[in-house]
Order: sequence, then structure tokens, then C-alpha cells
Amino acid sequence: MSTMVNKYDALKNNDDSGEEDNGSRDLKEMDKPLPPVEVKPGDHRLQFTYSIWFSRRAPGKQATTQNYDQNLKLIGRFASVEQFWGYYSRLVRPADLNSHSDIHIFKDGIKPMWEDGANKNGGKWIVRLRKGLASRCWENMILAMLGEQFMVGDEICGAVISVRFQEDIISVWNRTAQDTATTTRIRDTLKRVLNLPPNTVMEYKTHNDSLKHTHHSTSSFLRKPGPLH
Repeated sequence: MSTMVNKYDALKNNDDSGEEDNGSRDLKEMDKPLPPVEVKPGDHRLQFTYSIWFSRRAPGKQATTQNYDQNLKLIGRFASVEQFWGYYSRLVRPADLNSHSDIHIFKDGIKPMWEDGANKNGGKWIVRLRKGLASRCWENMILAMLGEQFMVGDEICGAVISVRFQEDIISVWNRTAQDTATTTRIRDTLKRVLNLPPNTVMEYKTHNDSLKHTHHSTSSFLRKPGPLH
């Protein structure tokens, strides 16, 4: 089986919309500047342009920088509400994705990697979900992010849903790990939009700490399920 990820691992196989997208571009291709996303007259422009990424690792295969780079694919880019729903309606829901799959929605120009300039001084809030909750929580989280409900300016970099064998993980990345007021606001907003019980355990982890404790991966999303160190 090829290690290259086809865009249809993330998009529904019965897609017949005929829409043009930017799928199956790999990370090296993303070093090249991309043109602005055009918004049709009358459409509802978002405050930021976003990119949708997909990655999947074969279960049991050790994550490395090389295979993460190879498996990270750009599905498409959107700058309006209408463009977002055009993609979202075609994306496979988290509940239907294979284990060790990740969908990343990040602001355009920010790669879903710790080392990206927008991410390197930041961190992420991590929420671990029991099976069956991911699709609803993911949709609520994305809509809150696109609708600027976090109210932290340009601090949000993106969000990830990580599908694992025994659990699913939602992560929200921000630029400045040391900005306690911002990280607290992100946490409180996340609790509200996900309607989390008061006793829900949430963890904030800086990307610097993730780099220190992970030697074979450029992304904590590719680690095996289990306690974070």
C-alpha cells in the first residue's frame, strides 16, 4: 500500500461536486507561495483565510519527521463561509475516519508543525474525548474558531482533530504560550463551545515541551495514545 495520502482518504468517495480544490499538495510544495483565495461577490468573507490539511500514519508504524512530512497533505483553502461549507460537506466525519488520522484546519500560511514560525513560541490546549463525541465537538470547535468566538485577536493558529483507537483528541494551537490571559480565555471558550462538564481534564502543553519529549516526530498528534509526558 502506498504511503502517499490521497485526498479521498479525507474526502467522501462519492464527491461529484466538480469543485476545484488544492488537494494532495505535499509539504515541500507548500513552500511555494500560493495565490490569494478569491471570494465570490455576495459571499460572506471570513476574517482569515484557512487551509485544511490531512495526515494519516499506518497503525504500528513509528512516526518520524520524514514520514510525517510525506503524509501531510493540503486538502484545500477557503476564505468565505460558503467555501468552508463546500469543503466541510465533503470531508469524512471524524467518527468515520480510520485510526491514526488527523484533520488540521490552520490559518493560511501556517503549517501544522511545531517548528513553523507562528507556532514555535506557542502551545496547545488538549481535550481527550471518549469515542462517539468527536464529530459534534469538532464541528462546534471549528465554527467557534471561524466565527472568532475566542476573541484573542490573531493568537489562534489552528485546530486539530486526532482520531485514535481508544479515544479522539481535539487540540487548539495558539502563538504565545507565555500569555496566560490569552491561554485562559482560549480554555474557557473551549469549555463553553464544547459544553464540557466542569470536571473535564484539559491540558495545556507548550510546543517547546513537546519537542523536548519527542525525538522521532514533528507532531504530537502522531504519538501513540496514552498519557502525555
